[in-house]
Amino acid sequence: MSLTVKNISVIYNPINPNNTFTSGDFISGQVLLDVVKDTQMQSLSVKIKGKAQVCWSEHYGKTTVVYSDKEKYYSMERFFVQEDKTHGRRNSCSFCVTVCRTQVVVVVMLLLIDLVGNDMLKDPSGQPYCSVVAPGHHVYPFTFQLPHDHFPPTFKSAIGKIAYTLETKLSRSMRVSSKAKAEFHYAPSHVVSSPELMAPQYGSIEKKMKLLTSGNVSMDINTEKMGYCLGEGLKVLAEVQNNSSRAITPKYCLYEKHSFMAKGKRKLHKHELFKEEGDSIEPKSKNTVTKVLSIPPDLTISILNCKVIKVEYRLRVYLDVPYASDPEIKLPVVILPLQSVSGAKSNTKSDFGIWNHPPGGNVNPSLPSMPPPCQFGAPSYYEPPLNPFPAPGCPGPLAQFAPPSYVGPPGQFGPSVSHQSDSSAPPSYQEYQLYPQLPDHSKKS
Repeated sequence: MSLTVKNISVIYNPINPNNTFTSGDFISGQVLLDVVKDTQMQSLSVKIKGKAQVCWSEHYGKTTVVYSDKEKYYSMERFFVQEDKTHGRRNSCSFCVTVCRTQVVVVVMLLLIDLVGNDMLKDPSGQPYCSVVAPGHHVYPFTFQLPHDHFPPTFKSAIGKIAYTLETKLSRSMRVSSKAKAEFHYAPSHVVSSPELMAPQYGSIEKKMKLLTSGNVSMDINTEKMGYCLGEGLKVLAEVQNNSSRAITPKYCLYEKHSFMAKGKRKLHKHELFKEEGDSIEPKSKNTVTKVLSIPPDLTISILNCKVIKVEYRLRVYLDVPYASDPEIKLPVVILPLQSVSGAKSNTKSDFGIWNHPPGGNVNPSLPSMPPPCQFGAPSYYEPPLNPFPAPGCPGPLAQFAPPSYVGPPGQFGPSVSHQSDSSAPPSYQEYQLYPQLPDHSKKS
């Protein structure tokens, strides 16, 4: 920070106790500027943007390769103060009108002038901001409306993140620009219908025992659906036939997969969320076991609509057989957002835009009054104490999850999905058409 500019920052007003925004919400805030003497500004702007990015390095002998990629969702910048670069254009417009003397040119040039003027933000009284500011504290209010598109939620890890930010930039002649930013937390709200997520899931396996255990065991697994809201119960029905010489125990594990993609390479992280076990099943017997697993309310919702980051979940059901390898079945689980995380929504569908309004005021009279402005950063999904969603529970009918821009053709399978678990790998999500086919990232680090 220079000696002239004592402080510059951007803050925003939370609209709900969870400090979470969603598609179509208004996000209002202020750019705060403190200067110690009269300051001439070339420009002062505020920008809102969302993007995903990944970056990691791998070592191959003495060679280090850096893998990085990013995906941009939106970016819009508006100016409180901007150097007058349109003067020449406006003069040339007047010149064209004078020379051509045609009605079409007049209309086009007037529209151009109007668009240039509307690009600038005004103060609360409707007047342009002055490019020279006196010593002291200055406040520049703004309001954005988030796009109505469906974007992946805020996410952070050591090698990748999905971030939504507000940024401000002050430019002065012959000086280094002064910048500041604040991250805000975003989670998708409304989602389109996806019948595949409500379809029952099925898996079956049979295995012959060898060496110290004789006979065979078989297991059929059924779940009610694939998509579950945070905090909802996941009901698993297991029919186990134990024709072996030993007692066996069914066990359940829910784990997450974080995939990071760049330059045709995939970095995969797996993490077990919890394990539970059922009652033991005696030799030469058959039993049907029902288990309800509770989806933790603080998980990251599934991220299936980002080209560089994927967050997926699997349910692993296996039989703990003494002195033998455990037969297992894996089924996909999609964690859905709750019905609404919004605290202030637009009554009408409008384009992505920005408005001015006085600090603490509302651009839309239907919005609740804003709490006092304060600085917030986007919380990490690895911080369980902060739950970015409302209290557990999923309203009916259940929300169904599939981003509009990634919806594939209608499913080619019936109401239930069968998965034979002869191999340990679960069916790919492409089979359920939740997002488009991506390049094959077969290599794992």
